[in-house]
Amino acid sequence: MHPDLTGKIVVVTGASGTLGQALLHAFAPTRATLAAVVPSEAEAQRIQVPAGADLWAFPADVTNEAAVRDTYDGIADQFGGVDVLIHAVGGWQAGPLLDTPLDEWRRMLDLNLTSAFLCFREAARHMTGRTGRLIAFASRQGADRAPAEQAAYAAAKAGLIRLVESTAAEFQGHITAHAIAPSMLAPDGSENGVSTAAIATLCLRLCTEAGDALNGATLRAYGRTG
Repeated sequence: MHPDLTGKIVVVTGASGTLGQALLHAFAPTRATLAAVVPSEAEAQRIQVPAGADLWAFPADVTNEAAVRDTYDGIADQFGGVDVLIHAVGGWQAGPLLDTPLDEWRRMLDLNLTSAFLCFREAARHMTGRTGRLIAFASRQGADRAPAEQAAYAAAKAGLIRLVESTAAEFQGHITAHAIAPSMLAPDGSENGVSTAAIATLCLRLCTEAGDALNGATLRAYGRTG
């Protein structure tokens, strides 16, 4: 059963990726207006959603402060505000600590943490007078224990969890914030891990009254590898 989100503005970042596509498909039946944030116009062409979905694409580099601000201002100007943000941008890197260059460390933080900070901040800015939901994706490496040779990735995902907790505490009662920590994503559910469809269903659940009770929580979604 899909919640009725008629009149709600749902922003999905990383919308052209595997998880982003699953999110758009899951939210299309809710009757929400979907604002799909993608890296480029070319990526916007890759988006496939069910017929009749109310979807609009917004190209932006979500690691760039000015681009993020302009994008959310544009969404708010067009639709009147933001109700839900699902931030599905991220990247993975592994390698020995001694062989990790500073540029790679910064890239992991930019993709997995700074982008979430920027999108949370600008989405929240446009949730004034609305009940908002902010959702981002951590990982088992960030939520529980980091394995060897994943220092940059694990540190960024752990930081994202603290970002969610602090945001939830600051805005509780008005905006809720949530982290979902998958083990490994399995798009069709046939591999070890958790399916993208299951993750999208969790996001739908957080957009109901259940989201109020789970404010600030990190939901561990480990599937078959749990």
